Amino acid sequence: MDLSPLINQIFGALWYLIPIVILASIFKSSWFKGVAGEFAVNSSVKLLLDKEKYHLIKNVTLPTEDGSTQIDHIIVSEFGVFVVETKNMKGWIFGSPTQKTWTQKIYKHSNKFQNPLHQNCKHLKTLETLLGLNDQQLHSVIVFVGDSTFKTEMPENVTYGGGYARYIKSKRTPVLTASQVVEITKKIEQGRLAASFKTNREHVMHVKNIVAEKEKSDIPGCPKCGSTMVIRETKQGQNVGMKFWGCTKFPQCRGTMNIR
Repeated sequence: MDLSPLINQIFGALWYLIPIVILASIFKSSWFKGVAGEFAVNSSVKLLLDKEKYHLIKNVTLPTEDGSTQIDHIIVSEFGVFVVETKNMKGWIFGSPTQKTWTQKIYKHSNKFQNPLHQNCKHLKTLETLLGLNDQQLHSVIVFVGDSTFKTEMPENVTYGGGYARYIKSKRTPVLTASQVVEITKKIEQGRLAASFKTNREHVMHVKNIVAEKEKSDIPGCPKCGSTMVIRETKQGQNVGMKFWGCTKFPQCRGTMNIR
Protein backbone atom coordinates (compact mmCIF):
# COMPACT_ATOMS: atom_id res chain seq x y z
CA MET A 1 0.00 0.00 0.00
CA ASP A 2 1.43 3.38 -1.03
CA LEU A 3 1.34 5.77 1.92
CA SER A 4 2.97 8.65 0.07
CA PRO A 5 -0.30 10.56 -0.55
CA LEU A 6 -1.22 10.30 3.13
CA ILE A 7 2.24 11.42 4.28
CA ASN A 8 2.19 14.34 1.84
CA GLN A 9 -1.25 15.34 3.10
CA ILE A 10 -0.13 15.26 6.75
CA PHE A 11 3.05 17.19 5.95
CA GLY A 12 1.06 19.76 4.00
CA ALA A 13 -1.24 20.31 6.97
CA LEU A 14 1.52 20.55 9.58
CA TRP A 15 4.47 22.11 7.73
CA TYR A 16 3.93 25.47 9.42
CA LEU A 17 4.68 23.87 12.83
CA ILE A 18 8.29 23.14 11.84
CA PRO A 19 9.56 26.76 11.98
CA ILE A 20 7.59 27.30 15.21
CA VAL A 21 9.33 24.33 16.85
CA ILE A 22 12.72 25.54 15.61
CA LEU A 23 12.14 29.07 16.91
CA ALA A 24 10.91 27.76 20.26
CA SER A 25 14.07 25.69 20.71
CA ILE A 26 16.24 28.71 19.84
CA PHE A 27 14.41 30.98 22.31
CA LYS A 28 14.92 28.42 25.09
CA SER A 29 18.63 27.90 24.37
CA SER A 30 21.35 29.27 26.64
CA TRP A 31 22.90 30.94 23.58
CA PHE A 32 19.77 33.02 22.92
CA LYS A 33 19.41 33.91 26.61
CA GLY A 34 23.01 35.15 26.61
CA VAL A 35 22.48 37.21 23.46
CA ALA A 36 19.23 38.67 24.81
CA GLY A 37 20.87 39.59 28.10
CA GLU A 38 23.81 41.28 26.40
CA PHE A 39 21.44 43.17 24.10
CA ALA A 40 19.48 44.45 27.12
CA VAL A 41 22.66 45.72 28.78
CA ASN A 42 23.96 47.25 25.53
CA SER A 43 20.70 49.12 25.05
CA SER A 44 20.52 50.38 28.62
CA VAL A 45 24.13 51.63 28.50
CA LYS A 46 23.14 53.95 25.66
CA LEU A 47 20.08 55.17 27.58
CA LEU A 48 21.43 55.43 31.11
CA LEU A 49 25.11 56.36 30.75
CA ASP A 50 26.61 59.43 29.08
CA LYS A 51 28.56 58.12 26.08
CA GLU A 52 30.94 61.07 26.35
CA LYS A 53 32.03 59.82 29.79
CA TYR A 54 31.52 56.07 29.55
CA HIS A 55 32.98 54.06 26.67
CA LEU A 56 31.40 50.63 26.05
CA ILE A 57 33.39 47.71 24.62
CA LYS A 58 31.26 44.58 24.26
CA ASN A 59 31.90 40.86 23.83
CA VAL A 60 35.66 40.92 24.43
CA THR A 61 37.66 37.68 24.26
CA LEU A 62 41.19 38.01 25.65
CA PRO A 63 44.02 35.44 25.56
CA THR A 64 45.21 34.02 28.89
CA GLU A 65 48.03 31.69 29.92
CA ASP A 66 45.75 28.65 29.81
CA GLY A 67 43.45 29.61 26.92
CA SER A 68 41.09 32.58 26.81
CA THR A 69 38.51 34.47 28.84
CA GLN A 70 35.37 36.14 27.49
CA ILE A 71 34.00 39.37 28.98
CA ASP A 72 30.43 40.45 28.25
CA HIS A 73 30.96 44.21 28.63
CA ILE A 74 33.79 46.56 29.57
CA ILE A 75 32.90 50.18 30.35
CA VAL A 76 35.89 52.55 30.51
CA SER A 77 35.65 55.93 32.22
CA GLU A 78 37.68 58.34 34.35
CA PHE A 79 35.99 56.70 37.34
CA GLY A 80 37.50 53.31 36.54
CA VAL A 81 37.16 50.29 34.29
CA PHE A 82 33.87 48.49 34.96
CA VAL A 83 33.85 44.78 34.07
CA VAL A 84 30.25 43.65 33.61
CA GLU A 85 29.14 40.01 33.79
CA THR A 86 25.56 39.42 32.56
CA LYS A 87 23.26 36.66 33.82
CA ASN A 88 19.93 36.07 32.05
CA MET A 89 18.07 33.92 34.56
CA LYS A 90 14.62 33.52 36.05
CA GLY A 91 13.36 32.32 39.43
CA TRP A 92 14.73 32.94 42.92
CA ILE A 93 18.47 33.55 43.28
CA PHE A 94 20.31 32.60 46.48
CA GLY A 95 23.98 33.32 47.14
CA SER A 96 26.69 35.19 49.01
CA PRO A 97 30.10 36.61 47.97
CA THR A 98 32.01 33.76 49.68
CA GLN A 99 30.06 30.81 48.30
CA LYS A 100 31.62 28.83 45.45
CA THR A 101 28.21 28.25 43.83
CA TRP A 102 24.88 30.05 43.95
CA THR A 103 21.42 28.55 43.64
CA GLN A 104 18.63 29.24 41.17
CA LYS A 105 15.23 27.97 42.33
CA ILE A 106 12.16 27.72 40.10
CA TYR A 107 9.24 26.31 42.09
CA LYS A 108 10.56 23.01 43.50
CA HIS A 109 13.50 22.73 41.13
CA SER A 110 16.96 23.98 42.17
CA ASN A 111 20.01 24.51 39.99
CA LYS A 112 23.57 25.34 41.04
CA PHE A 113 25.70 27.79 39.05
CA GLN A 114 29.15 29.31 39.54
CA ASN A 115 29.33 32.35 41.78
CA PRO A 116 29.41 35.16 39.16
CA LEU A 117 31.66 37.26 41.42
CA HIS A 118 34.28 34.51 41.30
CA GLN A 119 33.71 34.10 37.57
CA ASN A 120 34.29 37.81 37.02
CA CYS A 121 37.45 37.75 39.15
CA LYS A 122 39.38 36.06 36.32
CA HIS A 123 38.25 38.80 33.96
CA LEU A 124 39.53 41.43 36.38
CA LYS A 125 42.91 39.69 36.79
CA THR A 126 43.32 39.41 33.02
CA LEU A 127 42.61 43.11 32.53
CA GLU A 128 44.82 44.00 35.48
CA THR A 129 47.74 42.27 33.74
CA LEU A 130 46.94 43.65 30.29
CA LEU A 131 46.39 47.24 31.41
CA GLY A 132 48.66 47.51 34.45
CA LEU A 133 45.83 48.75 36.70
CA ASN A 134 45.22 48.32 40.43
CA ASP A 135 42.18 47.29 42.48
CA GLN A 136 40.96 50.87 42.86
CA GLN A 137 40.83 51.32 39.08
CA LEU A 138 38.91 48.11 38.31
CA HIS A 139 35.31 47.44 39.34
CA SER A 140 33.42 44.14 39.12
CA VAL A 141 29.73 44.46 38.22
CA ILE A 142 27.19 41.62 38.02
CA VAL A 143 23.85 42.34 36.37
CA PHE A 144 20.92 39.89 36.29
CA VAL A 145 18.32 40.33 33.56
CA GLY A 146 15.14 38.34 33.10
CA ASP A 147 12.41 37.39 35.55
CA SER A 148 14.58 36.72 38.61
CA THR A 149 14.47 37.85 42.25
CA PHE A 150 17.25 37.96 44.82
CA LYS A 151 16.21 36.04 47.95
CA THR A 152 19.40 36.76 49.89
CA GLU A 153 21.12 40.07 50.52
CA MET A 154 23.54 40.90 47.71
CA PRO A 155 26.54 43.27 47.66
CA GLU A 156 26.01 46.61 45.92
CA ASN A 157 27.85 45.51 42.78
CA VAL A 158 25.41 42.61 42.19
CA THR A 159 22.41 44.27 40.60
CA TYR A 160 19.24 43.67 38.64
CA GLY A 161 18.29 45.41 35.38
CA GLY A 162 19.29 49.06 35.24
CA GLY A 163 20.64 48.95 38.80
CA TYR A 164 24.12 48.38 37.43
CA ALA A 165 24.08 51.87 35.87
CA ARG A 166 23.26 53.40 39.26
CA TYR A 167 26.18 51.50 40.78
CA ILE A 168 28.54 52.72 38.04
CA LYS A 169 27.41 56.32 38.44
CA SER A 170 27.89 56.08 42.21
CA LYS A 171 31.65 56.02 41.59
CA ARG A 172 32.39 59.73 41.39
CA THR A 173 36.08 59.94 42.28
CA PRO A 174 38.30 60.06 39.15
CA VAL A 175 40.97 57.34 39.19
CA LEU A 176 42.05 57.69 35.55
CA THR A 177 42.96 60.68 33.40
CA ALA A 178 41.28 61.41 30.08
CA SER A 179 44.44 60.29 28.24
CA GLN A 180 44.52 57.03 30.23
CA VAL A 181 40.91 56.32 29.24
CA VAL A 182 41.87 56.67 25.57
CA GLU A 183 44.97 54.51 26.02
CA ILE A 184 43.11 51.78 27.94
CA THR A 185 40.35 51.61 25.31
CA LYS A 186 43.02 51.29 22.62
CA LYS A 187 44.88 48.52 24.50
CA ILE A 188 41.71 46.48 24.96
CA GLU A 189 40.81 46.78 21.28
CA GLN A 190 44.34 45.78 20.26
CA GLY A 191 44.61 42.93 22.77
CA ARG A 192 41.27 41.26 22.09
CA LEU A 193 40.98 38.23 19.83
CA ALA A 194 39.18 38.82 16.54
CA ALA A 195 35.46 38.14 16.87
CA SER A 196 34.70 35.00 14.87
CA PHE A 197 32.95 31.66 15.07
CA LYS A 198 36.34 29.97 15.57
CA THR A 199 37.28 32.23 18.49
CA ASN A 200 33.94 31.63 20.20
CA ARG A 201 34.09 27.86 19.61
CA GLU A 202 37.62 27.59 21.03
CA HIS A 203 36.63 29.61 24.10
CA VAL A 204 33.55 27.44 24.71
CA MET A 205 35.68 24.28 24.46
CA HIS A 206 38.23 25.78 26.86
CA VAL A 207 35.51 26.51 29.43
CA LYS A 208 34.02 23.02 29.06
CA ASN A 209 37.44 21.46 29.65
CA ILE A 210 37.96 23.50 32.81
CA VAL A 211 34.54 22.50 34.16
CA ALA A 212 35.15 18.83 33.31
CA GLU A 213 38.53 18.83 35.05
CA LYS A 214 37.09 20.42 38.19
CA GLU A 215 34.15 18.00 38.27
CA LYS A 216 36.39 14.91 38.19
CA SER A 217 38.90 16.32 40.65
CA ASP A 218 38.69 16.58 44.42
CA ILE A 219 40.72 19.78 44.31
CA PRO A 220 38.47 22.69 45.37
CA GLY A 221 38.15 26.01 43.59
CA CYS A 222 39.30 29.23 45.23
CA PRO A 223 36.44 30.89 47.18
CA LYS A 224 37.63 34.29 45.94
CA CYS A 225 38.45 33.84 42.26
CA GLY A 226 37.47 30.26 41.35
CA SER A 227 41.01 29.20 40.36
CA THR A 228 42.45 25.79 41.29
CA MET A 229 43.88 25.47 44.81
CA VAL A 230 46.99 23.67 46.11
CA ILE A 231 47.95 22.37 49.54
CA ARG A 232 50.26 24.75 51.38
CA GLU A 233 51.82 24.71 54.85
CA THR A 234 51.91 27.48 57.46
CA LYS A 235 55.54 28.52 57.92
CA GLN A 236 55.28 30.68 61.03
CA GLY A 237 53.05 31.67 63.91
CA GLN A 238 51.07 29.52 66.32
CA ASN A 239 49.71 27.37 63.47
CA VAL A 240 53.16 26.53 62.04
CA GLY A 241 53.13 23.19 60.22
CA MET A 242 49.37 23.25 59.66
CA LYS A 243 48.31 22.53 56.07
CA PHE A 244 45.62 24.40 54.19
CA TRP A 245 44.30 24.99 50.66
CA GLY A 246 45.85 28.08 49.02
CA CYS A 247 45.03 29.71 45.67
CA THR A 248 47.42 28.99 42.79
CA LYS A 249 47.12 32.67 41.79
CA PHE A 250 48.93 33.75 45.00
CA PRO A 251 50.08 36.47 45.66
CA GLN A 252 47.58 38.16 43.28
CA CYS A 253 44.81 36.24 45.04
CA ARG A 254 45.05 35.27 48.72
CA GLY A 255 42.06 32.93 48.91
CA THR A 256 42.41 30.04 51.41
CA MET A 257 40.32 27.13 52.70
CA ASN A 258 40.72 24.69 55.56
CA ILE A 259 41.47 21.08 54.61
CA ARG A 260 38.52 18.92 55.60
